[in-house]
Amino acid sequence: MKKLLVVIAVAVVFSLGMSTDLQAQKANKFGHINFAELFSMMPGQDSVKIAYEEFYKTIESQLQTMQQEFQSKYTAYQEGGAGMSDIIRQTKERELVDLQTRIEEFQQAGQKRLSDKEAELTAPIIARARKAVEDVAKENGITYVFNSTEGLLLYSEPSDDLMPAVKKKLGLN
Repeated sequence: MKKLLVVIAVAVVFSLGMSTDLQAQKANKFGHINFAELFSMMPGQDSVKIAYEEFYKTIESQLQTMQQEFQSKYTAYQEGGAGMSDIIRQTKERELVDLQTRIEEFQQAGQKRLSDKEAELTAPIIARARKAVEDVAKENGITYVFNSTEGLLLYSEPSDDLMPAVKKKLGLN
């Protein structure tokens, strides 16, 4: 009799565990959104573009100044090259090589600075969009939201497109 009660108790606990697992699996709800499209609709893009372009122009102006300096020194070297002593010629050549190296390093650093500036300027907009997606997902009981822009999900059962709800949440209708 005791063995029968133990077997029944184990069976009940096992079946409860199975039903809880099945309920947990059924509770997952999936959604998707084209985050790039959402980002492009977000207010503030104009000011980001203006600030980025101003920053770009500053870097571009500095680069042009360096390139003009190089060009003028190179022209002077070519024009006076025949009358220079070997020591002067070597000094001028090293100076040109050093300047060219600095220009290349500035270009690389400039690219990084531009990338960092873009990330800095767009971070608040991205954070606001992500927050809206998170809020809509929570409000609708959605467990996972996929970014349909990236194309990372090759197949899925139909899911809820959150774009209309997120646009409404952000007032972008």
